[in-house]
Amino acid sequence: MTVSGAKAAVEWLASVAPDPDECRWEWERNPFRIALLPAGRRWDVLILPSRLGYPTLDVLNRLVGRPGPVLVDFGDARMGFFVPPGTAGRWLGTGIRGAGQGAWIVVPHPARASGGGNRWLIAPDGSGNLTDPMLLELAMHEAAAVLARHEDE
Repeated sequence: MTVSGAKAAVEWLASVAPDPDECRWEWERNPFRIALLPAGRRWDVLILPSRLGYPTLDVLNRLVGRPGPVLVDFGDARMGFFVPPGTAGRWLGTGIRGAGQGAWIVVPHPARASGGGNRWLIAPDGSGNLTDPMLLELAMHEAAAVLARHEDE
């Protein structure tokens, strides 16, 4: 990520914080380089178990080249796909959790290097690009079908 891209991503993410200056301060001074941000303003997050999330991301990468931001949690147990606001409240899917209006998520600095804890698989670029929920659903169905075929082998 370029320096200008990282700055744009920081501004885009911090814009949802109650105090964007405090958010930027946390990212710069917190040794973990994380901040707690509210969902539901510029984005919601759909949270998939990583067993389904990784193959879903593979399908999305084939479909669109670069989906919206994607987080993975500590231990790679869950993945969070950033989708348009309001998606979490309308989403119906077994095993899929949504973080929308009223929810808060742990967000690492967009330029944070990989390591322990929450990290970006696809960091935001500051453009506001999000994953289309319909494409995400189609990708999840394809990924689930591939997983089912492998279980049958």
